[in-house]
Amino acid sequence: MYAAKADGKGKVKVFYPAMLEERRTRRILEMDLRHAVQDGCLELNFQPLFDAQTARLKSFEALVRWHHPMQGTIAPDQFIPLAEETGLIVALGDWVLREACAEAAQWPADIGIAVNVSALQVGHGEMLPVLVNTLAATGLDPSRLELEITESSLLALKPETVGFLRSVQELGVRVSIDDFGTGYSSMSSLQNFRFDKIKIDRSFVQAINGDAKSVAIIKSILELSSKIGVTTTAEGVETSAQLDYITANGCTEAQGFLFAKPMSKEAAREFIRQNA
Repeated sequence: MYAAKADGKGKVKVFYPAMLEERRTRRILEMDLRHAVQDGCLELNFQPLFDAQTARLKSFEALVRWHHPMQGTIAPDQFIPLAEETGLIVALGDWVLREACAEAAQWPADIGIAVNVSALQVGHGEMLPVLVNTLAATGLDPSRLELEITESSLLALKPETVGFLRSVQELGVRVSIDDFGTGYSSMSSLQNFRFDKIKIDRSFVQAINGDAKSVAIIKSILELSSKIGVTTTAEGVETSAQLDYITANGCTEAQGFLFAKPMSKEAAREFIRQNA
């Protein structure tokens, strides 16, 4: 091991061989991800969302996947944070938006598409032109597109962010708040901006019939959503009991392994053919 000055005068940072190897691996992964984004070596999977009351197929959520040529499949919770930390998330997000809209444009007109958007994308000045150009290039009706923004990205809704989200809605695109209930900004986010949909985090849904506190939170979210006229999606629905509870309490949509796992674009087309 060796020591190096860091974090200011008089401070040292100790490096062990394992730490050096971790940094080297991270740099290599970053370069590989950069090439994957530039060369289009990523792919999208699609997970369906259903009407919780009628079980009718309503839309799909686009989920990016990375199959590394040497390391195999790399989990999103590994490369998405890396993309955010390095700024690659903007180019990655633009690619996902273009690919998702192009694919959805080939589906029946009543099937929508949801795309996740990071805080860095929202704060990037080119996001709105990219969105406008993507819709024009793909021919996708704006009403079929939904942008999902995680609650953690909204801890501080700046005026320019609110302005961007309103501009998105003026295009006819819907805006939803994802992983709702996991952060500290839940109520303030709803006060500062009129979202089209609330997606209840899977951690609450999966605790149904086991955690009274989570059940109470879900019920409160559904009651609030009904009062302010916002649709709701329960994420991570895996059992009939979970579905029965959210349905009985007025949840609008459901998503999870009980219905279907994420699938390739080819499988999604066949799924639509059988279920639309």
